[in-house]
Parts: sequence; structure tokens; C-alpha cells
Amino acid sequence: MIVPENFSRAFPGKDVSLPGNLGFLMDTGKTAGHLAVAGAYTIFGLNIVFCKDIANSDVLSPYVLFTLRAAGATALFWLISLFMPSEKVERGDFWKIAAASSIGLFLTQISFLIAITMATSIDTAIMGTLGPIFTMFFAFLFLGEPITGKKAGGVALSFAGVLYLIYNSVHSGGADHSTPLGIVLLLVNSLSFSLYLGLFRPLISKYNVVTFMKWMFLFSLLLSLPLSFRGFLETDFAAVPARVGWEVGYLVFFATFVAYFLIPFGQKRLRPTLVSMYSYLQPILATAVSIWIGLDTLTWQKLLATILIVGGVILVSRSRARS
Repeated sequence: MIVPENFSRAFPGKDVSLPGNLGFLMDTGKTAGHLAVAGAYTIFGLNIVFCKDIANSDVLSPYVLFTLRAAGATALFWLISLFMPSEKVERGDFWKIAAASSIGLFLTQISFLIAITMATSIDTAIMGTLGPIFTMFFAFLFLGEPITGKKAGGVALSFAGVLYLIYNSVHSGGADHSTPLGIVLLLVNSLSFSLYLGLFRPLISKYNVVTFMKWMFLFSLLLSLPLSFRGFLETDFAAVPARVGWEVGYLVFFATFVAYFLIPFGQKRLRPTLVSMYSYLQPILATAVSIWIGLDTLTWQKLLATILIVGGVILVSRSRARS
């Protein structure tokens, strides 16, 4: 690991690389990245449960729910920015942030919120496992990240683990059926977020998290207003059950503000494919919650699936990165 450029100028002609025993500083940054992304996808796991319950209550349309989330996150990020050192965004980057917002926030969340009204939880989980595969190819196309044998093998191993977990979590009776449009929208959701991870990493790394996300959510809020305006006029907010109100609060604060603070933090420290690999935490969390509330039991099949998933993440994390 090389020290900053100003140190090199102080010792011209000298090798000022940090000693090997200080390499833990780089590892510390990666550990923080892993914790941030793991935390975000843990929040996303509960997000699936709450979004499904809100959809079943049929009191808020997907567009109204997205606008509430975007408005809450926009207000929170702009409020925090008032207490931080000012960071100027280059004029030429505003259109890039707007594009990132439309793909990574608006299209990703809207497609999910609409799809979850048309698809079962199991189909949603299966389609979500495609994210790391899409991200691997987008990172190869846009960032030059090599598709190594370890990386491809790790993705395949985790993918097999998730499918095995889902297969052994199916319970007979009472299952709804997914519509073709629901499956297509889940595919759009997975593709759009993977494209965001692979295409906009240089832009994400350029600015601090609060600066980047306050503009991201502002653009997505402005984009959603024309689509949700009529829904707000038609929604009877007084009739919204208290349970749904608390779930919306969770979505706004944790699944939107906190999670989207953690994701860019992790993106600065981890490769895109590895970030998307943490989407495999969502079905694991769903299984854990089911066991906790007595709807499922721990079996050797679930333990084997967990080992496969974690093993795949480890393989990807140890694969060769672009120099």
C-alpha cells in the first residue's frame, strides 16, 4: 500500500511504501465496507416483509409509497448536510447523478414495489439472486473487473445455495401465483440495480455519501411527483392502519435513509460484484425470521444452503481485482 503523494514529495527518490505490518489499515476499510453492506441488506430483508404487508393492505399505491420514501430520505439527507462541511458538486456531474438516481433509485424501487403486488415472496427471492450475476457482467463491461474462475465459481456457489434454500423452504397450500408482468418487473428491478452498481461506482466514489445521496433522492423525488400526484389526492390517509403507518416509517427511515447511506459507504470499499453478493442475505434473514416466530424449523438443508452462500461470498472476496 502506498502512502499519499505529499509524503512521496517529502522524500524524493525514496521508496515510501507503508510496511507490510501496516496493511491492516486497508483491511480495516474493507471490514467496514462489509459491515455496512451486510447491514443494508439485512434491512432490505425486512423491507420485503413490510412492503408485502403494505401491498396486501391496499391503502397506498406503489407510487405514493415511493414518493413518501423519497421525500423522507431527501429531507433527512439534506438536514444532515447542513451540519457537515460543504462539498461542491461539479456542474457536469449533475446529469450523471440524475441518471444514477433514475436507474438506481426510481426504476429499481418502483419496479419492486409494483412487482411485489404481483409476485409471491419465493419468486421475488429467486429473481433477487440474479443480481450478482448481472453485476459481475456490468462491472466487467464498465469497470474492467475481470471475470475470474473464483468469481464465477463464487457466484454460482452462492446462487446454488440460495436456490437450495428456497426449494427447501416451500410450504404446501395457500400460495399465490406470480403473474408474468410481476416476473418481468422483478427482472427489471434486478437489472437496474446491478447496472447502477456497475456503471456509477466512479461517480459514487467521487463524493461523500451525504452529498451524493441528498441529490440522488431529490432527483428521484422530483421524478416521482407527476406519477404520484393523483394517488396522493385519492388516498385516505386517516384510514391507514397504525400497523401500516409504522411499517411505512420503517421503510422511510431504515430501508431508505439508513440503508442507502450504508450502500454507498460499502461501494467505496468493495467491488460491485461483492456488494451485490450480499443480496443473498435477504432469503437467509427471511428463513431466520420464520424460525424465530415459529413458522419454520432449522434443518440440515438450511444449514447446507447457508454454507454454500457464505462460501460463495468468500470466493468472490478473494478473487483477483482490476489493478
